Amino acid sequence: MRLLVVEDDRTLNQQIVTALEQAGYAVDTAMDGEEGQFLGDTEPYDAIILDLGLPKVDGVSVLTAWRREGRKTPVIILTARDRWSDKVQGFDAGADDYVTKPFHMEELLARVRALLRRATGHATSEIACGPVKLDTRSGRVAVDGNPVKLTSHEYRLLSYLMHHTGRIVSRGELTEHLYDQDFDRDSNTIEVFIGRLRKKLGVDIIQTVRGLGYLLDAGQTKT
Repeated sequence: MRLLVVEDDRTLNQQIVTALEQAGYAVDTAMDGEEGQFLGDTEPYDAIILDLGLPKVDGVSVLTAWRREGRKTPVIILTARDRWSDKVQGFDAGADDYVTKPFHMEELLARVRALLRRATGHATSEIACGPVKLDTRSGRVAVDGNPVKLTSHEYRLLSYLMHHTGRIVSRGELTEHLYDQDFDRDSNTIEVFIGRLRKKLGVDIIQTVRGLGYLLDAGQTKT
């Protein structure tokens, strides 16, 4: 999953990015509303963390512009404001959730996980496809109850496919959502990671749909 953090406090920005990256997400950052709005307009993020008190363009204006243009990316707003009217304004602009500063990083991570689950139709932190289970809270993967050790990129790839079980996902889409903006992207590496995942999982749940991409389907499982 690929996220955008728009926060002008450099220390807090870096703290959020570090926590998200350690949790297995690819993360891009912006320090003001103008840059944040541009990135949100041009990059396919799975979720955005948006501060309201931004320089150049405030967070509510950025969010209002995104929603006016039909962008449906889930957004969590950050605010140091305690007034209920500011939170209402954020929700009315199109926010999906909010966190009031100061906050515990675990709370923000939990809200991000919940937002991503809801956006892809999953009810709990554990996502299953046949014998494969992925716990988004702990970052653990198991097959038939047996733990499977994955690299960060392998985990990101499996997590994205499992969040979109039953839908064909192209190599281009995977590349856009697995790597941050500064990463040297090469869609050919996706095939390498798919091969590693198949070998480590030991079950045939990842189908190659020729010319289109990959499909995670528990109905095709075989050992």
